[in-house]
Amino acid sequence: MSEVLNHKQVGQKITRMAFEIYERNIHTSGVVFAGITGMGTTLAHLLASELKRISPILVEEVEVILDKKSISTSGVELSDSLDMSGKTIILVDDVLNTGKTLVYAMKPFLDREIQKMEIAVLVNRSHGLFPVRPDYTGYELATTLSEHIRVDFSDNNYSVHLH
Repeated sequence: MSEVLNHKQVGQKITRMAFEIYERNIHTSGVVFAGITGMGTTLAHLLASELKRISPILVEEVEVILDKKSISTSGVELSDSLDMSGKTIILVDDVLNTGKTLVYAMKPFLDREIQKMEIAVLVNRSHGLFPVRPDYTGYELATTLSEHIRVDFSDNNYSVHLH
């Protein structure tokens, strides 16, 4: 297992992504970070905290609850019923593998009057089996399908490993 990003580097990626989100959404009525269950929720919270620190934009958070192991048979729901009218939704996950999880995670937003939806991922593996491309990427990493990426946000010792 080899370290791809250490704590300091992960922090720098999150800060850069937050600045990019601010630049592209400076005139929005608000940003809702929609983190996918697990590490996506943690990354969404870190991005939301950083955006609140650097900008006056109204920032809200919601969890997209789904079971990644049985995504096609399990339901997808939101942890809260926020008013998302006219706001930018940023769908967040730690790693973009094939895009399947992100496609399913969009479902709860399709019947809402949002301004736009964007995607943020910490690591993009570029195995696009579904037509999903991130708007904000912390790190691009070319891998084989048999390799695995592990993101760790524990105890203020963030890291990304390839194994």
